[in-house]
Amino acid sequence: MNLTGNWSYPTSVKFGAGRIKELPAACAQAGITRPLLVTDKGLANLPITAQVLDIMEGAGLGRGIFSEVDPNPNEKNLDAGVAAYKSGGHDGVIAFGGGSGLDLGKMVAFMAGQSRLVWDYEDVDDWWTRADADAIAPIIAVPTTAGTGSEVGRASVITNSATHVKKIIFHPKVMPEVVICDPELTTGMPKFITAGTGLDAFAHCVEAFSSPNYHPMSQGMALEGMRLVKDYLPRAYADGTDLEARAHMMSAAMMGATAFQKGLGAIHAMSHPVGAVFGTHHGTTNAVCMPAVLQLNAPEIRDRFRTAAAYLDIDGGFDGFCAFVQEFNDALGIPRKLSEMGVEAERIDDLVAEAIQDPSCGGNPVKLTKENLRALYEASI
Repeated sequence: MNLTGNWSYPTSVKFGAGRIKELPAACAQAGITRPLLVTDKGLANLPITAQVLDIMEGAGLGRGIFSEVDPNPNEKNLDAGVAAYKSGGHDGVIAFGGGSGLDLGKMVAFMAGQSRLVWDYEDVDDWWTRADADAIAPIIAVPTTAGTGSEVGRASVITNSATHVKKIIFHPKVMPEVVICDPELTTGMPKFITAGTGLDAFAHCVEAFSSPNYHPMSQGMALEGMRLVKDYLPRAYADGTDLEARAHMMSAAMMGATAFQKGLGAIHAMSHPVGAVFGTHHGTTNAVCMPAVLQLNAPEIRDRFRTAAAYLDIDGGFDGFCAFVQEFNDALGIPRKLSEMGVEAERIDDLVAEAIQDPSCGGNPVKLTKENLRALYEASI
């Protein structure tokens, strides 16, 4: 094993029910006096968004908002967000919402001061060094779901609207300076979003735990993150007002996103093209792909998941864990096949061609090829 790695752990997090009231103090901490609230179309007119705008206005921070954000945000959304940021004279971003609002908000703060196209900063080699780091605006992240963990991430996923390919845009300074995790903001999530986002967090933990890369801190975080999802996602799904369950799921989301510094794998390599081409929900897509990926990786991960199963109080070692995953999906209303989500088998060639290029491939414990990716899609579709 190569005992080397480049590690970075999260930022300032204000965690707890009701802490959205501390947003003005968070803005002061980040040096923001005129923030732009970036959120998605679905959240724009909801009471929790109005509450945040009222808090901003009451503190003399204005009511600037941009909400033209699609479920899979693209460069058109980004260009419009940057235009709104500049025209409004803003000096920082409050990224508010689920993965789409958080990812787009971070990119607005990143791109507002850059001179190149966003694709020039893709997470390839050291392309991030092309950016003017001093021109990146400060970011505050306020998640309203418990899944992606983008609130503690240094990257965003942006879909190219012309090619329908998802790209990961990375820079260390995209990490929000302050995160407010208030479980009260997540109580209104519909059941299918609670399930899909929660299983996204679970997929992050499973893939980080599976990755062959050396990162013992992430390994431990991934293991505990899996436990929190196993114990508390069913409760959050059954009762959306269960604040204890909602809080633990917000922790699991941050843990998964932190843990996957150790690497992602075939689950995400598969789901990124599917989401870009068919517009599927990311976390739900991950959940559908997980059983087939576990079987592919079995020769490399069987022993370590025997340990995980014991910690999670799952009988049967690796095989018991795999059985649990399918039963968990079923209990949360997750489809068994991608075809049930509108994914067409006729597009497998296109999906494989994109998946093999996805940077997540590098963290999979079994080397990914076009042949085994095709087999995974055939099993999952």
